[in-house]
Amino acid sequence: MTGTSPARRFEFWFDVGSAYSYIAWRALPGLVERTGAQVVLRPMLLGGVFKATGNRSPVEVAAKGRWAATDLALWASRLDVPFRFNPWFPVNTLALMRAAAGLRLRDPEALPRYLDAAFGAIWAQPRNVAEPAELAAVLSEAGFDPPTFVALIEDPAVKEALKRDTDEAIGRGVFGAPTFFVGDRMFFGQDRMDFVAEALVAR
Repeated sequence: MTGTSPARRFEFWFDVGSAYSYIAWRALPGLVERTGAQVVLRPMLLGGVFKATGNRSPVEVAAKGRWAATDLALWASRLDVPFRFNPWFPVNTLALMRAAAGLRLRDPEALPRYLDAAFGAIWAQPRNVAEPAELAAVLSEAGFDPPTFVALIEDPAVKEALKRDTDEAIGRGVFGAPTFFVGDRMFFGQDRMDFVAEALVAR
């Protein structure tokens, strides 16, 4: 995401298993363009956040799950985002989020390309990324080497990075995804991105 000013920065905390994080990811370029800000990508493990905060996925509450399915379709239509609810949801994203944390640590320039592939495979196509062969195909199509991916997610430093970042998110008050920070101000949800833009412009 180019054409940004490092003087204005905001953090985007996410998990690729979150459909609302996917909607926000697809809307980020517009936010960056409007504000001239730099986005700092912050992977976290949403399951760990839920466990620590007592929060739950919308699909675990029947009425909320039914509402969310309609709500997501409305947001996808509003933002012109390709979206199909993944029939294999909920997705265990531990390996996927370790990869995100590993790329942030070792090859941050490749992280957006990886996220395009991971978010797209779960929420646009959708594909069963829990199947090793299917995940390998997704990675190869995006220009990543699957054996290198496996080595990355098994790296103890990468495992610790994801744990540390998830703990940081919890410590800063994060309870779900996506969450944004402009300085110390926290905004939860893809429907708060206008407030993020206002906070950035005011800086």
